Amino acid sequence: MTSKTIPPREEITIGFAHVAYQLADAFSRRDLGINHFQVWSADDLKRRAGEADVIVTSGFWTNDILDDSPRVVFVQSSSAGMDRFDPEKFRTQSVRLASGQGANERAVAEHAMALLLSLTRLLPEARDNQHNKKWRGMISDPNVREDELGGKTMLIVGMGRIGSRLATLAKAFDIHVIALKRDPSKGGEAAHEVHAQEKLHELLPRADIVALTCPLTPETENLIDADAFAAMKPSAFLINVARGKVVEENALIAALENGQIAAAGLDCTVEEPLPESSPLWSFDNALITPHTAGETRRYEDNVVDILMDNLERLWRGDTELRNEVA
Repeated sequence: MTSKTIPPREEITIGFAHVAYQLADAFSRRDLGINHFQVWSADDLKRRAGEADVIVTSGFWTNDILDDSPRVVFVQSSSAGMDRFDPEKFRTQSVRLASGQGANERAVAEHAMALLLSLTRLLPEARDNQHNKKWRGMISDPNVREDELGGKTMLIVGMGRIGSRLATLAKAFDIHVIALKRDPSKGGEAAHEVHAQEKLHELLPRADIVALTCPLTPETENLIDADAFAAMKPSAFLINVARGKVVEENALIAALENGQIAAAGLDCTVEEPLPESSPLWSFDNALITPHTAGETRRYEDNVVDILMDNLERLWRGDTELRNEVA
């Protein structure tokens, strides 16, 4: 089925929808003369989606919006994660769909390194000591001191743009990088070694750091489970900047509690916000950030860059979009 035709720029309306990001403001600053609006809630997106030819959103999306929005010809996700979108429904209704992949590749990779460095250099403990006006003395036991990254091995699960950028950063710290990809024959140049994802359990015992940068798919849901934790070194760190459901959370809690791994740096959890009742809050060997790895001062402009690239492609009649999903 052929896709719908996008209206010319003088007739198009773009709807931006996000709980916090100032996407419409970033778009307005370009002074493009294109009609647009922004909503700040999922309910308002559903109410006003029918006014738009193009929608830019992520967390507010539900696939039934397509049923009530016959004008929509293109949806640009403002996120790299696409688990909220049903590509088959988009194809059935002749609506184009693209991800926001690349908008935050630098930010998320840098955040993964920040989590790792914070855990390695015991920065959460240092901050707690600062608040308590405590000057920690020297430590006799080498096993509980700050550590160095040089010479360690990082296993990156998912070697897309974020994983590739993380590999480049890790190599700058003299870390040996092993990457897992669905297709190891291409796209793994940033790593020292590239293997098929099926070799995860074979490679886990080699890793000092396991970094998750993969999308959430049926194949990656609960990928890091009790068996995976059992295969990891007791000294290993888990860094998750992917999606919470890539990790089986009860198994993670048990691994942190029982010393199966040394620590975890988490930017995402299964349920977000993380419930107050979660044991993860109380672990000294867990560092949690509230899914903000990709959130930078440049994020809105990065999303608008991808949006405008795709709009120009649609107006030219190009067959392929940037980060096209459907």
